[in-house]
Amino acid sequence: MANRATTPQQIGGTSADSLLDVERTFKERAAYFGRFLWRDKSGVIGMLMFLTVVVAAVFAPWIAPYDPLEQNLRESKVPPAWSEEGSWDHILGTDNLGRDIFSRLVYGARVSLTVAFFGVLIAASLGLVIGAIAGYMGGRLDSSIMSIINLILSLPYLLFVVFIAAILGRSLINVILIFGITDSPIFARVTRGEVLRMRQSGYVESAISAGARWPRIIFDHITPNLIGPLITLATFEMSAMIFYEAGLGFLGLSVPPSVPSWGNMLAAGRKYIQCCPWIAAAPGLAIMWTSLGMNLVGDWLRDVLDPRLRRSRK
Repeated sequence: MANRATTPQQIGGTSADSLLDVERTFKERAAYFGRFLWRDKSGVIGMLMFLTVVVAAVFAPWIAPYDPLEQNLRESKVPPAWSEEGSWDHILGTDNLGRDIFSRLVYGARVSLTVAFFGVLIAASLGLVIGAIAGYMGGRLDSSIMSIINLILSLPYLLFVVFIAAILGRSLINVILIFGITDSPIFARVTRGEVLRMRQSGYVESAISAGARWPRIIFDHITPNLIGPLITLATFEMSAMIFYEAGLGFLGLSVPPSVPSWGNMLAAGRKYIQCCPWIAAAPGLAIMWTSLGMNLVGDWLRDVLDPRLRRSRK
């Protein structure tokens, strides 16, 4: 986003320089975030795009017109409704087994969002603990931990994930654990860098002089200041995990074939890409739509959670 002048301006009766003072209650903080979001039109668009996927996943039983696993070979490979041979009974057409593509897309959103949310939750939790301890303790412990993290990050990520998935087998829980564990080094490195900067700050030195032990300093004084950077990173990593889950599904290493997921739909549609391109195009567009929306939201969160931009009218 383009930077503008940082001179104080009245925003809802409060100058831009005093926005931090305004954020004392939940209502005032929400109002500030709302004003910041409204000024960033790409953030509004990204939020709407992401919310459509969330709503589809939550209300899938009411939105989907058919059972995603229901097969009807008499209506296999029906084109989308807007084509000459299409039918409005199947808005996005059907696949090679006569399953409604729109219904499978809606239910597939559940798989993608579940993997992305819980995978990032595990990765952020592990990375936060490991990175905070390494950054605060320093010394040989920090060197040992970072050596292991750098070794993991030096491996080709997708190849590493495929190797583990091939050993563990196809399961939604396995996919979540794989992404959660293999993605934690990224969060650990970001957390360590922030902790190295914060441990020299005044409030940490005050806590040390007051006799606080290191676990309390890390989790009571340092961790709350890590929420902003980690939330921003988590947003981008959720977008990446949707891509990786689809990649594993395309290779036949994600959830079982009976579970409707965008990756499985891509794998099934690749055989008919020339005669029936809508079978593979629909899940591909769904992946693009979701990832784009999350990236736009991530850009907005990066700005709104940056303390240097809190006082700026963007």
